[in-house]
Amino acid sequence: MSHQAATSQAQARLDPRGLRFAAALTTVVLAATLILNSPWPLVVQAAVFAVSVAFGVQASPYGLVFKRLVRPRLGPPAELEDAAPPRFAQLVGLVFAALGLIGYFSGAELLGVVATGFALVAAFVNAAVGLCLGCEAYLLVQRIRTPTTTTPEEQHT
Repeated sequence: MSHQAATSQAQARLDPRGLRFAAALTTVVLAATLILNSPWPLVVQAAVFAVSVAFGVQASPYGLVFKRLVRPRLGPPAELEDAAPPRFAQLVGLVFAALGLIGYFSGAELLGVVATGFALVAAFVNAAVGLCLGCEAYLLVQRIRTPTTTTPEEQHT
């Protein structure tokens, strides 16, 4: 990736309403996986996660639907969000979807159901109340990777 592309990607900002829209669609697809007891909706969702991870959340199928069909009918967002935490959340979703698919296709159906269930809960929480668990995990990892420096005086207070 070129420096310019990396810089542009690092500065990408997203409409949080689009993130919740995508989480709602994800919730429906993951619920369909469990209700139908079929891995095929999960295959579709894993592909959506993979596109989001590879090309950015705004380039995912759900992001494109929001951008072309939903956002034009809304007013401008009150604020924009950094794209890095949601992209990390999509990676976490992809990991859970992959575990689910491994479970379903290997005959370890319980693994498939549990992994899909965890992803479903995270997507539902994001869609319902706007709390992105994967985004929170991203922020936690960032805090661990780059601890703040404190002066000796601050350490004793």
